[in-house]
Amino acid sequence: MEVKSTYKYARISPKKARDVARAIQGMPVSDALDALAYTPRKAAQLVGKTLKSAVANAENNHELIADDLTVKEATVGDGPTFKRFKPRARGSASAIRKRTSHLYIVLTDETEIPEPRERSSKPKKRTIVSKPKKAAAPKPEKKEEAPEEVEEVKAEAAAEDAAPAEDKASDSE
Repeated sequence: MEVKSTYKYARISPKKARDVARAIQGMPVSDALDALAYTPRKAAQLVGKTLKSAVANAENNHELIADDLTVKEATVGDGPTFKRFKPRARGSASAIRKRTSHLYIVLTDETEIPEPRERSSKPKKRTIVSKPKKAAAPKPEKKEEAPEEVEEVKAEAAAEDAAPAEDKASDSE
């Protein structure tokens, strides 16, 4: 059975709270509470408060034993942002965003919890899929008359070279 607890509008940045929430995911409740007690961060206190609330919900509403529970999910969502302004030089002002978070914790009494997959540091090789080629009109075939003419011209030139050599040979005699 799953038991849920939420803490809405927590005055901490979601980015800071996510680190702590990820750390307890998949842990038994007793280990998660111990880990949060020794984590020196504001987010650890807020997540611990939400975790204790989830344990109380499990014991009182669903009659489950706290020692059998495991943290199935611990997620942090963005809450509304308070917008404030800080006066700056020459009459200008800069924006200050005071972020809030919504903390969600889901406990389960099931023994096996699928652990989140670890991402590999190597990027995956992507295959390039070529687009199907359009059926083009058949191209006219090139005529091969030009190479034959070149061969004929070379043969004639060789014959002419041979003929004057014969003429010169007959003249020298």
